[in-house]
Amino acid sequence: MAYTPHVVVKPEHIAQTAAVLLEESLVVPATFRREGIDQYKGQADDTINVKVEGVLPWREYGFRNDRSTPIEFDQYKERTIKVDFGGDIYDAVELTDEQADFDNLGDWTKLAAKQVEGIGRGLEYLATKHATEAPFAYTVGVHEARLRAGLIEARRVMNALRLPTQGRTILLGTNWEAAALNDPKLTLAHNVGDNQAETALRTASLGTLFGFNLVVAQELDPDDAIAMIDSAFIFATGAPRVPRSVAFGATAAHNGVALRWLRDYDLRYTTERSLFNTYKGFRTVTDIMLGQNAEGQAFVGEYEHFVRAIKLRLNGTSVFPAKNSGTSEDKKKENEIATITKLLPRDVSTAPSTNAPETPEA
Repeated sequence: MAYTPHVVVKPEHIAQTAAVLLEESLVVPATFRREGIDQYKGQADDTINVKVEGVLPWREYGFRNDRSTPIEFDQYKERTIKVDFGGDIYDAVELTDEQADFDNLGDWTKLAAKQVEGIGRGLEYLATKHATEAPFAYTVGVHEARLRAGLIEARRVMNALRLPTQGRTILLGTNWEAAALNDPKLTLAHNVGDNQAETALRTASLGTLFGFNLVVAQELDPDDAIAMIDSAFIFATGAPRVPRSVAFGATAAHNGVALRWLRDYDLRYTTERSLFNTYKGFRTVTDIMLGQNAEGQAFVGEYEHFVRAIKLRLNGTSVFPAKNSGTSEDKKKENEIATITKLLPRDVSTAPSTNAPETPEA
C-alpha cells in the first residue's frame, strides 16, 4: 500500500507569505524609507538614536593674497535623532472548533491574509497621520483649475531646496485625484512591465508627471497633497521574538517589513488563537542648511528644518517662510530658512484668467 505523507504546515512558510502580503498591501508607508529596528532592541527608554550626516560650507582664499590672514577651518559634526519605537501593532483572532469544522474557516492561509490586511490598514492610517503632522516649512496653495501650474510650482520649490530629482512622490488626497483625472491638461506617463508585481502602491499610482510619481493616499485629507523625496520619512518595523513556550511561531521579513506569527490552542475554551504583530515606528528627517551671507561667504545654519517634503493644499493659500527681525526662536528659524532659500511663492491659488495663458512656468 502506497504511503501518502501528511502535509505539514510550517509556520515559517505562512509567516513569510504574510510578510510579503503586508509589504505589498502598503501605499503610504511604501513611499517612506525603511529601517529595521532589531539592532535597537534593549535600548534604554525604547529609543533609537539615528545619526544624520553633517554638512560643511565652502570657502574662498584670495589668489595671490598677502597671506596676512589664515584659512578658516570648519568642524564637521553629525546630529543624532532620537526616535521612539514603542508601538506594537497587531491583529489577533480566535477560531472555535465548530468554525473550523463546519464553517470552512480552518484554512490559516486565508485567515492570515485577512489578519495582515487589518495590520496594513493600521499602518496606512498611522503613516498618513505622521506625514500630515510633519512641520512643513513650505505650503503651496493650488487652485483646482490650475493643477498643472501647481505641480510645476511644487517642482520649482523642491529644486530651489536642492532636493534630489530621483525618488520624488506626490501623495494625493481623493479630491486631488478627481481633479487630476478630470484635467485635460495633465498627461500622465505610465511605466508598467509584465514582470512587475501588482502591489497596492502600483495600483494607487496614477502615473508620473514632471518627475513626480503621483500616488493616491485614501487616508490623506481629500484636499491635501504631499510632495516628498523618499528619505523625508522613515518607516521602521521589527518582529518581536518567538517565545520558547510557543510551539508554533515564526518571524519573517520582506523588503524591510517584518512580522511575527504565533498560533496556539486554548484548552479552556477549545479555541485556536492566531496573532500577527510587529513593532513599528515613524520619524521625520530634518536638515541643517547651507547658505551665503551678504558678503558672499558660506555658512552653516543653526536650526534644523523639514525641507524634504512640502505640502500642497487644493484651493488653499501658499505659506512660505518670510524674512523678519523677530527675536523668538521660531522667528529666528523662519528668518534663517527664508534668507538661505530666498524663495517667494508664485500665485497658483487663484482661478486662471480667461484672457491669459496659465502660469507659472518653471
